[in-house]
Amino acid sequence: QVQLAESGGGSVQAGGSLRLSCATSGFAYSNYYCMGWFRQAPGKEREGVAVIQSSGTTTYADAVKGRFTVSKDNARKTLYLQMNSLKPDDTAMYYCVVKVNCFWWTMNFDSRDWPYWGQGTQVTVSS
Repeated sequence: QVQLAESGGGSVQAGGSLRLSCATSGFAYSNYYCMGWFRQAPGKEREGVAVIQSSGTTTYADAVKGRFTVSKDNARKTLYLQMNSLKPDDTAMYYCVVKVNCFWWTMNFDSRDWPYWGQGTQVTVSS
């Protein structure tokens, strides 16, 4: 059973940085998979933030390009999201997601395509 546990959220002033972590278990890192981050702000729909495929290929939402970096540590089975130059618009609940049998050409930000979700970690950016 795939299990995901996010950590690292918190409150920060605009321009600051945070690093989110997602401890994963229950799927084989030796196979093709994708991991990523979605977020949801109050009153808004969930939106994709960043995705990384098992090969290391990444993709980012336009809103975070150049500010956020997604990475993974296969040995620790952990996904990360380094967030720099944070803005108040980045305030949201951030969710870790995983899907298996995923290739770089099937990476997307459609939340319906991601079967495994963590419980989320709150990020609040004040102006």
